Amino acid sequence: MQYELYIDVFLLVNFMMDYMMLAVTGKILHCHSSGKRRCLGALIGAVLTCTVLLIPVPYAFVKFILFHGFVNIVMIKTGLKVAWGRSFFQAYVVLYISGFLLGGVFEFFQPYIRTGSLFFAFAVVSYYMALGIWKLLSYLNRLQEFRYRAVLVKGEQKIEVTAILDTGNQLHDPVTGAAVNILCKTVAKELWDQEETEGVRWIPYHSVGKEEGVMMLRRLDMIMLLKKENIILEHPYVAISEEKVSDGKYDLILNPDLL
Repeated sequence: MQYELYIDVFLLVNFMMDYMMLAVTGKILHCHSSGKRRCLGALIGAVLTCTVLLIPVPYAFVKFILFHGFVNIVMIKTGLKVAWGRSFFQAYVVLYISGFLLGGVFEFFQPYIRTGSLFFAFAVVSYYMALGIWKLLSYLNRLQEFRYRAVLVKGEQKIEVTAILDTGNQLHDPVTGAAVNILCKTVAKELWDQEETEGVRWIPYHSVGKEEGVMMLRRLDMIMLLKKENIILEHPYVAISEEKVSDGKYDLILNPDLL
């Protein structure tokens, strides 16, 4: 079976795709390269791709190395102007991730592409969709960074719960000025006897959906946040919420001032 390759169309399509990959990579890594620089990198990448494609190389793995090694290295160094080392490695990896994202978006739109003008229009749409997908993945990753497994210690009692760090929790004890965490009532019942009133105080609060109210304020012996390097919070305050703090996703809302 024979195929006809229109080298001018192939060059133009590669130039456009290389430019978008460099643009997405530059956005993600905050590279300070100009649009002209990215255009030059994309043009060199497209020309080298066509050159490697047309050169009669006897072994497929040699072309593979040229495509994924030489061509992409030159394109990244020219288009993004990143230094060798860690920065270059990050750019190399992100370039491929952006390629997969753009390729996936193009694959989704391919049944609707009938003319060249539509192709270029969907190329622009793909660029913004790829950036949007990356931002969403980054946001979800940040959510994981603010989620902890926490061990609450009160006397001989130890309970492991899921906690989140919420910048919206600005609750402070008006007497001591200490930052206060918010604990769901269900877990609090396991730590304290309901009849135990020693050291109990009440703390006023404001929240969305409830202009003002009060919560019971108690003090734990310790909260241990389980990470690669455990974080110990000595004698932290917790306010007992009568309402659910979440839909079962977490039991403790940490005050950011404690970390």
